[in-house]
Amino acid sequence: MIISIGSDHAGFEQKQKLVDYLVGEGYEVIDRGPDSDDRVDYPDYAAAVAHDVSNGTADRGVLVCGTGIGMALAADKVVGIRAANVINVQFAELCRQHNDANVVTLSGRFVDLETNKQIVDTFLTTKFEGGRHAMRVAKIMRLDADKGGVSTDANGNVVRG
Repeated sequence: MIISIGSDHAGFEQKQKLVDYLVGEGYEVIDRGPDSDDRVDYPDYAAAVAHDVSNGTADRGVLVCGTGIGMALAADKVVGIRAANVINVQFAELCRQHNDANVVTLSGRFVDLETNKQIVDTFLTTKFEGGRHAMRVAKIMRLDADKGGVSTDANGNVVRG
């Protein structure tokens, strides 16, 4: 599985440690930056990671900022992205099982590194349940189609071209 990861200055330290952790767990990681804890604008990094997931360069995305909220708002603007701001393991499990989230956003200021590792592990290993949830995810994806002029198939997957 290929993971695209990014942060802003507030999430930089945890992002660096999460990159090392993910590589150690055997994942291929695309680090979209930043390269230091100098002040940056989180939408730039959220967009880079979200586009990696949307276009298939990466299977999932991980974003870290102060709260994770701004990253989720920005990433979710990219067609095909279902970003979830997650603060505990149960939310990570549910965002995958019920929402088929493909980007997780984390708080680097309010959630400790060990908890964020557990969140990421759960996010990467939990399967989407489908069933009644698939219809709901399809409806969410049709909202993308409405805003972006793209179409979706019967399962709500974005169809390009």
